[in-house]
Amino acid sequence: MRFEGLRFAFGTLSVLRVRVARWDRPTAGRAMLCAPAVGVVLGVLAAAAGALVAWRAGALLGAVVAVAVPAALTRGLHLDGLADVADGLGSGRPAEDALRIMKQSDIGPFGVLTLLLVLLAQIAALTGQFEQSPGRGALAVLAGAVTARCALAWGCLRSVPAARPGGLGAMVASTVPAAAALAVSAGAALLLALAGLTDGWSALRLPLALVVGLLAARSLLRRCVRRFGGVTGDVLGAMAETAATACLFALALA
Repeated sequence: MRFEGLRFAFGTLSVLRVRVARWDRPTAGRAMLCAPAVGVVLGVLAAAAGALVAWRAGALLGAVVAVAVPAALTRGLHLDGLADVADGLGSGRPAEDALRIMKQSDIGPFGVLTLLLVLLAQIAALTGQFEQSPGRGALAVLAGAVTARCALAWGCLRSVPAARPGGLGAMVASTVPAAAALAVSAGAALLLALAGLTDGWSALRLPLALVVGLLAARSLLRRCVRRFGGVTGDVLGAMAETAATACLFALALA
């Protein structure tokens, strides 16, 4: 029973084959707190692939691979949410109509443009890190993946309602205590600091980049709650991609 939250997290947030025996709100809340563990696994896989390709074929191609691997291992789950939220926010429609637009299977111009810019930003930021060294690029990939999944817990705080009654968003909304989200984020920051000890100043840069990423995700969350009346699965995905991009951007500036 103690691992049901972890199984829920891997089964929902990745393509890894995991048997999920419980599907209820308490388990969903624990899953959101376990989400950074998914980020560690996916981040390590993406970092290893990106570093290997960067070492053999150059920083740019390594960055592309590092972005492509987590997208493939999540079936583009977060990227799809980002595009849907961009279309919903960009529509200028009332909340009910915007939510209907977000549920449609097609993608609009706002979604296409947002995906393009976000992926270009991630690749550009990682290219700069891989140009310094494959190891530094790998640490940046790991930081981005962990930060993205830490953001999910903040999107599921008990103070944040669901925007609509159905879907994954309604299952996980309002399930996470603020103290638990803070503890998980602090643990993730400590993990990144320890990983960064292998690269000098990265022990400081990585936790600070995580904080920047979470602040960006929280800003998007506030906007979505005001606009849609709450959180949805798409909003959570958009928060994850926003957090990862802001984290990588902060590392590039540092």
